[in-house]
Amino acid sequence: MITDKTAQQDHGSMARRLLRAHRYGALGTLSKKFDGHPFTSITPYLVDHDGSLLILISGLAEHTKNILGDSRVSLITHNQDDPHIQTQGRVTVVGHAVFQQDRERCGKRYLRYFPEAQTYYDMADFNFYRITPLAIRYIGGFGDIHWVKGERYLVSRYPLMDEEDGLLAELNSHSQNADSLWIGVDCDGCDLMQAGKTRRQDFKEIALSSADALSAIRTASA
Repeated sequence: MITDKTAQQDHGSMARRLLRAHRYGALGTLSKKFDGHPFTSITPYLVDHDGSLLILISGLAEHTKNILGDSRVSLITHNQDDPHIQTQGRVTVVGHAVFQQDRERCGKRYLRYFPEAQTYYDMADFNFYRITPLAIRYIGGFGDIHWVKGERYLVSRYPLMDEEDGLLAELNSHSQNADSLWIGVDCDGCDLMQAGKTRRQDFKEIALSSADALSAIRTASA
């Protein structure tokens, strides 16, 4: 029997951090064309402040047609640079994909992470769907396997959600590198775009406010 090596509440945080470290995954939907047969496609995703996933998809895509017929989905991601597939960390999200009415708000944050998606965003056929996890299958490595309930993974509303834009403006105004751009800060860490690549920096402790996040960033940079 595999036993937990860390406190149960830690697995949700570890799963969020692993999901935030990557930018795309395999999206599983239930095929409308083939009577519910599993259908898998590759899609970029953004982990929002609370841990839910935002995807930008076309109404013409097969997975979107499937979602409109049945909102149940799963998404798995892993470290694509690691050849040891069976022993590396990976996360599977199980939930429902729900159409988002607040397209502009979703796009503001999403396009910071995926500026190349601007063309798709400008097309009326592309819309945002949010996957709110019901459960998480977290595998930290060989033998480190856990189911995490959605409520143990998701983060309740916190001040940094509303303070992120102001904090990013402050960080970028003091940046000494013209090729670097701060694109996102959440409770688990921050993201810096350098030469077209995103560099993720995790915080040692959860940061619920811009003051907490700024302190963590300064400590890491010292």
